[in-house]
Amino acid sequence: MLSVAVDALHEREPERLWPLLAGALPDLCGGETLIYKLDDWNESGGTVGMPPAVADGFARLGDEEVGLLREGYPFAPLYATGSDRTPVTARRAAGAAWTTSPTARLIDGLLAADHVLAIPLPGTAYPITGCLVYRSGTDFTDDDVDTALRLQPLLAAVDQQRQLLERWRRPAGPAADCALTPRETTVLLLLTDALTAAAIGRRLGISDRTVHKHVENIYRKLGTRDRISTVLRAQQLGLVPAPSAPPDRAGTTPPAVGSRP
Repeated sequence: MLSVAVDALHEREPERLWPLLAGALPDLCGGETLIYKLDDWNESGGTVGMPPAVADGFARLGDEEVGLLREGYPFAPLYATGSDRTPVTARRAAGAAWTTSPTARLIDGLLAADHVLAIPLPGTAYPITGCLVYRSGTDFTDDDVDTALRLQPLLAAVDQQRQLLERWRRPAGPAADCALTPRETTVLLLLTDALTAAAIGRRLGISDRTVHKHVENIYRKLGTRDRISTVLRAQQLGLVPAPSAPPDRAGTTPPAVGSRP
């Protein structure tokens, strides 16, 4: 798991990050192959990533079969009804109905697989994104599901890295306007997470001195002098996500300052 994290954090090309994970994750949680969705799990569209051998079979599917695979039954309805993003298998989510479902028959023909383990990205509200791990034979074990749970923070971090790298590569993007390099953008994201220079260095496999050099460059490019002002400036520019307002005790978002109740 550590080697996967290090490889991902050193990868500069955003389109290579999820294929990198797709090659390593199935073995880690007892699977054989993996399909990932970078968009909502629904039958009408969205980006689907998969190994080349699976992609060849996917390209030959009809529209109805593609829709079945895209919608992610039975996980999309399950995760759409609440905030729980705990990994779960198709058999546990749908019960005996999974075995006779059209989706189960489809993946048996396409992937020679009997079971699916869903690993949604933690903290996602809508759309629901993540990956599906497939295997043949018996269902995933409790240990496999527990491993998937422990992998979720890594998946979230890698996908955040992907989004930042893609944003940096856009000519009109905020990182391009500030002339931040991919590594400086990554350091900025970790600064936002309140990590120390030593922790950032361990995460990226670089020295504290190199981290401080990146931070100095970030301060200079954003025109700031300390961590707090840098994070606020980065949020204003859209370089990092702005914090969402916490719900009040009644479960609703409090009104903005100055607004009428």
